[in-house]
Amino acid sequence: MTENNALENEFRFGYVSIVGRPNVGKSTLLNQILGQKVSIVTAKPQTTRQRLAGIKTTPQGQVVYVDTPGIHHTAKRALNRYMNRVAKASFRDVDLVLFLVEAGNWTRQDAFVAKALGSVDVPVILVLNKVDLVPDKESLLEFIDEHFSGDDYESIMMISAKKGSGVDELEKQVLARLPFSRPFYDEDQFTDRSERFLAAEMIREQLTLRLHQELPYALTVQIEEFKRKGKLLTIGAIIWVERNSQKQITVGKNGIVLKQVGSQARVVLEALFGEKIFLRLWVKVSKDWSDSDKLIERFGYTD
Repeated sequence: MTENNALENEFRFGYVSIVGRPNVGKSTLLNQILGQKVSIVTAKPQTTRQRLAGIKTTPQGQVVYVDTPGIHHTAKRALNRYMNRVAKASFRDVDLVLFLVEAGNWTRQDAFVAKALGSVDVPVILVLNKVDLVPDKESLLEFIDEHFSGDDYESIMMISAKKGSGVDELEKQVLARLPFSRPFYDEDQFTDRSERFLAAEMIREQLTLRLHQELPYALTVQIEEFKRKGKLLTIGAIIWVERNSQKQITVGKNGIVLKQVGSQARVVLEALFGEKIFLRLWVKVSKDWSDSDKLIERFGYTD
């Protein structure tokens, strides 16, 4: 038997989609699995807008975990419709689906996702997240009996994505269900997204953490400059909002909000890229961009 054939018979490779309603912990789970931050996380629903693959390579296999926007049943604006399309498209061309549900908290949005998964022809593992927040663990068995049929799921796992409990066992369950195959990505590659994409996302995360009400949903970040010279990486980014009043809030009095965002984003980006960064931010207005199919495509939201 050749070395290549031996590898294919012992090594597993596959794609795994992480799906669920908004704010259920999908991005937190991906970051926990990878052991580093690639997907942005905030307490606000619908923080994740685009598909992002995180790649975990071990001696036993390579798993491509696909983080997706939360599926929501009210998608009136162009950006929300795009997010739903991306999430549902992630059901296709994967080997396994992880359906994340908050332990003890079943909602209409969870039911909407479960219904969408009804047409999936690949195995689905039900993952109850945030079990550390449920004091009465016996109530989880009642929760499962009330809302789920064991016949619909390959297995049922209980985890805390934030604390990491149960995640190692979940990874073992995932790997065991993937086909034997050679790896597709280099072993040191941890995502399929570009550095420019990651930079835009990390800046948007800091904006989302500091701004409130509708503003986090009315802004997007576009990288205009990404240039290395010597030991310095220069990043220039435009923050697009929908109204002049939103621009004023985003900049802040005497530019204080924008300075705070830039300062913290630079810390996060330097940790991610491992190099010194000079970050420049501008705020511009594009009226109602999030409800224009043409504009969301211009800003990088493409199927």
